[in-house]
Amino acid sequence: MNDRIVVDPRVCHGKPVIRGTRMPVSLVVGSLAGGMSFDEIEREYGLSRDDIRAALKFASDLPSGLSVPLKG
Repeated sequence: MNDRIVVDPRVCHGKPVIRGTRMPVSLVVGSLAGGMSFDEIEREYGLSRDDIRAALKFASDLPSGLSVPLKG
């Protein structure tokens, strides 16, 4: 799993989030799909470009059969 993305049942009900935040990967990817630019997401959510790229990579790996292990 990407070191910038964490899945912890104690954070956001176990949804994948950007490490050190409560920002769900789905919100980052959805914001891009909705037309926000990298710059807008960086400003709005306080994320880095590497965080955004990690969210995209994580999301792109899901359909390939990658399992998401839960901690705990």
